[in-house]
Amino acid sequence: MAGLRLLVGAVWLLAVLRQGAAAEAGAVTVDGRRAIASTGEDFVCATLDWWPPDKCDYGTCSWGNASLLNLDLSNKILLNAIKAFSPLVLRLGGSLQDKVVYGTADRPGPCAPFNRSKSEMFGFTQGCLPMPRWDDLNAFFEKSGAKIVFGLNALNGRVPLQGGAMGGNWDTTNAASFIRYTAGKGYKIYGWELGNELSGTGVGTKVGVAQYVKDAIALKTTVDAIYRGSPEKPLVLAPGGFFDARWYGEFIAKTKPDMLNVVTHHIYNLGAGVDRDTQLMDRILNPKALDGMAGPFRDLQGLLKAAGTSAVAWVGESGGAYNSGHHLVTDAFVFSFWFLDQLGMSAKFDTKSYCRQSFIGGNYGLLNTTTFQPNPDYYSALLWHRLMGTKVLEAKFTGSNMVRAYAHCAKHAPGITLLLINLHVNATNHVSVAGRGGAHAGGRKHGGRFAQPPGAAREEYHLTPEGGNIQSQVMLLNGRALAAGADGGIPGMEPVKVDAARPIAVAPRSIVFVHMPDYHAPACA
Repeated sequence: MAGLRLLVGAVWLLAVLRQGAAAEAGAVTVDGRRAIASTGEDFVCATLDWWPPDKCDYGTCSWGNASLLNLDLSNKILLNAIKAFSPLVLRLGGSLQDKVVYGTADRPGPCAPFNRSKSEMFGFTQGCLPMPRWDDLNAFFEKSGAKIVFGLNALNGRVPLQGGAMGGNWDTTNAASFIRYTAGKGYKIYGWELGNELSGTGVGTKVGVAQYVKDAIALKTTVDAIYRGSPEKPLVLAPGGFFDARWYGEFIAKTKPDMLNVVTHHIYNLGAGVDRDTQLMDRILNPKALDGMAGPFRDLQGLLKAAGTSAVAWVGESGGAYNSGHHLVTDAFVFSFWFLDQLGMSAKFDTKSYCRQSFIGGNYGLLNTTTFQPNPDYYSALLWHRLMGTKVLEAKFTGSNMVRAYAHCAKHAPGITLLLINLHVNATNHVSVAGRGGAHAGGRKHGGRFAQPPGAAREEYHLTPEGGNIQSQVMLLNGRALAAGADGGIPGMEPVKVDAARPIAVAPRSIVFVHMPDYHAPACA
């Protein structure tokens, strides 16, 4: 059987080699002496939003019935797509969360949905979450095994100030009633988050940092009181906005050492969804542009370390291109270059969780809004979740700047996992792997490279677009198209076994996960 798998791997490699009009050689050196950072066990996270069907951007209405208020919870693909992560963290929130009220006993009167209104912030009136719908959602979450972070309305009780800001203390009444209802029902909540994009200059409106500190502490006090004596106390997260060094610095300094568990920030670093697809793809495929996206991860890590807080960093929402993304870019194969690079880059700066906007909805959903079929990034996220462990290793690539390389200890398995991303349009890169400082690929050393034990093999997962078109919404794994079955089942994702002595062949415009079980890294012991 092992021989057959190696043969299959050899056939796949031959096919990969034939794709490239040119060939390049590169080398990745992995320092396995110590981890340079760590992620959370459930690093990959995704969001569910509140947008109604008539949420439109630039004349396109891409949300369909993907709202928390109308999503079809009986869809088998939806259920199986979440269960495949076992578990997946889902952050419930978005722009309209600060206009959501909760239909609990403290709030008499009708529980009305969102309605279009041009005079209102974000173009919609206040909307209400009925408790029967919340019950249905929690039944679904329990069945799917999802871990839930709920974004609370942080604007209750505010008064308008000059300059478009909101002031006054946050009125906790409705939120506290909702949290008590949730706890009383025994619904498991992984975390409660305060507000959405109200920090710094804000989006729609803003809240000053001193006031936000008071309100975050009020949420912490509320959660502690309601969950007193509970063996599983939810996390408290804030502020869920765009990184502003001065605002975040003060917020972290005034909530240390333990008033917050998680400091969240949002990422939309590719520009507007209305930009032409060629503009967006040029940014995605430009290594210098990708390198320039490290700033918020690095700077937030620095603030947390300098403050001496116990709080950790999460990306609470990231869709790349704001205003619902761009069809056939942010829901196509090409977006996995950006998405996986973001995961790899943020992990190097101790980001504990990275929440993709969205799981379903808009033009950047991991699932198609209409058919529920997984888009390419769903499979990229699932492979990361299954293969990349929490310990991040330094990986330095020598060769073309069009190849991106990341390394982690393997997840629940021996050895390491490499992620290699080839942005080059027509060159296959043949990548050799070397170790540093006691880390090695097993066997004897030959001229800076390491010979493998006799018969050693590695596992490779080659991701390519159908037909070679990077705007395809069909992803191939080792040459096989990935799609949910008629029964709603998520397809198996099996690697090819390849002779470990061979260089790793990374086809043009492709992505490869490589599990190297015989790579001995002391950090992974």
